[in-house]
Amino acid sequence: MSLRGILLVISSFFLLAGCQTSPPVVQAETVPAQMESVSIMEPTAPIPTSKPLPPAKDLWERIRRELTWQDIHNGQIGKARDHLLAQHDYLPVVSKRAEIYLYYIVEEVERRGLPMEIALLPLVESTLNPFAYSSQHAAGLWQIIPSTAKHLGVQRNWWYDGRKDLRESTRIALDYLEALHAQFDDDWLLALAAYNGGKGRVGRARAANESKGRPTNYWALDLPRETEKYVPKLIALTAIIAYADGLGVNIPPVPNSPAFEVADTGGQIEMLRAADLAGMELKALRAYNPGQIRWATAPKQAQELLVPIGIGPRFAEGIAQLTPDDRVTWEHYRIQRGDSLIRIARKFDTDVGLLREVNNVRGNMIRAGDTMMIPRGSGWAGSLALATDNAERVKKGYRVRRGDSLYVIAGKFNVSIDEIISWNSLDERKYLQPGQRLTLYVSEG
Repeated sequence: MSLRGILLVISSFFLLAGCQTSPPVVQAETVPAQMESVSIMEPTAPIPTSKPLPPAKDLWERIRRELTWQDIHNGQIGKARDHLLAQHDYLPVVSKRAEIYLYYIVEEVERRGLPMEIALLPLVESTLNPFAYSSQHAAGLWQIIPSTAKHLGVQRNWWYDGRKDLRESTRIALDYLEALHAQFDDDWLLALAAYNGGKGRVGRARAANESKGRPTNYWALDLPRETEKYVPKLIALTAIIAYADGLGVNIPPVPNSPAFEVADTGGQIEMLRAADLAGMELKALRAYNPGQIRWATAPKQAQELLVPIGIGPRFAEGIAQLTPDDRVTWEHYRIQRGDSLIRIARKFDTDVGLLREVNNVRGNMIRAGDTMMIPRGSGWAGSLALATDNAERVKKGYRVRRGDSLYVIAGKFNVSIDEIISWNSLDERKYLQPGQRLTLYVSEG
């Protein structure tokens, strides 16, 4: 039986099984004929159970119990589902990242009383990669663009980008989604379309339909291609997670428990030193704190870092033993006539590259009389790697080689498969060909 057939059978079973206990199902508004509608329903409340289930040990199971959109289906959703199922590495990759990020997101969605499907949105937006960066300069788990970040008051500066921070970006994204939900008549599908394509665009599409006497629900609107695929992809993902067993999908389990605790740093600290105090690799500490985008923590943000559960006491003990010389301190140096970056770096036992980065100097040109900030600390050399890894993305051409796949290329350049598809307007149904040229946006360095 085809995957579509399996889903229809499962959907029918759940509809029949729930008819004795669930409230009446509200049918969706009329959908254009070309969509080949198959039992389309609006999201409904969860079906009540006779007795409470024991707490789920697997986070996916906890999510599964709260999903309510899995029985919405049409041709667009079917295509999105088939595409996701064809990406055999997608859910294993996402599950690995989910070990750090997803529990917190689920907790916040539940705390606000939002549909559990909203917790899956970062899987669609960024494949749960907080370092994801789009050609439109959207960043983070929730893919927030700079203009939206400014409008919503997201904190961003030279040291820190709240769009990449798990807690800050989740707070802002959920606030924004709730506002869109209220603005678009408490319709979550329209709110999601506005989150992706812009509320102005969705509003204009609704007004155009209304002026022609047409329905104004999501499925009836004339929207950009990306937005038309966006909501179906989320609903398709919901169905796959809800009916994983019936579809033969193995989703690696994720612990249904907190992944991190908040550790006080007591002041600005080099990320490399913090990783050492926590007994972690620098890359691992970065994964917990993607909003910290430089070699040291942001001096004007909360003086804290996220660390894995159980690491807090060890980290606190190490912090307590730091001396002032172990901290990041700053010296303001007035550039003298005849100075050069190399001469200043030698004078202060630091690195030319670090001086360039901290003072935003391009090339070697400096001017006598200007003031230069000199970071003082013992761990700056190794910390340079962090600054390089966190640099903004730059455009890069790539020629496909024999044996390449989207998964291989995404792993090689630390980007997502969806990003590569979006940047190059690829047809996901076609294989890459040796010699094919791709455009990537990768970190400098």
